[in-house]
Amino acid sequence: MINDQEKLNQLLLHLSAADWIALDTEADSLHAYPEKLCVLQISIAGRDELIDPLAVLRLDPLWPILATHELVLHGADYDLRLLRRGFSFVPHEIFDTMLAARLLGYREFSLTSLVRDKLGVTLEKGPQKMDWARRPLTERMERYARNDTRFLWPLAASLRDELEAKGRLSWHKESCTRLIKDTSQERRPDPETIWRLRGSDRLSSKALGVLRELWHWREAEALAANTPPYFILSHESLIALAAKAAHTQDVPPLPRVSTKRKAGLADALERGLKLRASDLPSPYQNKGRRLTRAEQMRTEELRKRRDRRGQELGIDAALIASRSTLIALVLDGETKAGELMNWQRHLLFG
Repeated sequence: MINDQEKLNQLLLHLSAADWIALDTEADSLHAYPEKLCVLQISIAGRDELIDPLAVLRLDPLWPILATHELVLHGADYDLRLLRRGFSFVPHEIFDTMLAARLLGYREFSLTSLVRDKLGVTLEKGPQKMDWARRPLTERMERYARNDTRFLWPLAASLRDELEAKGRLSWHKESCTRLIKDTSQERRPDPETIWRLRGSDRLSSKALGVLRELWHWREAEALAANTPPYFILSHESLIALAAKAAHTQDVPPLPRVSTKRKAGLADALERGLKLRASDLPSPYQNKGRRLTRAEQMRTEELRKRRDRRGQELGIDAALIASRSTLIALVLDGETKAGELMNWQRHLLFG
């Protein structure tokens, strides 16, 4: 595992001269908050390397090199968002093997399935819920991590040939370009909805006010402890506490939390109970409207056309357009149609 600058600098020389680069990441979202990059897997011809981002390394020279190559990834969405958020890295060009397989109509498109079916290699299923921040990694973890990129280039070459033979290579290129654009944009959470947990739609405004205070308390505790919020207090416990406090108009018995957290939890409950009516959040309201009969018929017409094209091509029809996209096309056709990729628009309207 590359964990010192001299080894990294040597690898950078090889990367600069490489014809292709395969890339993957392993992050820790189970033991850290927010999640952090723990392992960066890179394969080039003749080398399968692991880089340790947790070591004292200058990674700055790495990103410009990666940006000048077409990167091969499998299911790139998560990896690209992680690298954009942590290192402001945005690639210039990618080849996503999962996306390629889906555009070809593969029903099993996990890396394990594709490597088995296309290359005849059986990969070990990866360790579940492993702590990728541990050092040193076990031999099994290292082997699993290297295999994540070791077979990506031959897999991509095979899938690329299939895409070209079926006339879908341009679909894939356009989809990868869209994926880069989407993952390069920062997702800013809505402060009015981020604290609304599953099940909170059944709470009163008073209980929602308490829940909002509890959520912000838990978020601060999670960041301070570098541990996922759910391990501070579960979503279900937050909702139950908020409902109980709003019902009794008093601080209810506290769940089992550490002594140092009890005071903060009680304070959050009291703040929520003291909120004025004008400061209470409103119950969630669906901002959408019911479709008219004519709009429903038009949506159904588009769905049938989409499904027919998907069946003809042997691909998941949702790749052409999701149901929400179909509705948006009916409600705001000209604008939404312009947001479709060229190949999607051609299949729906061409």
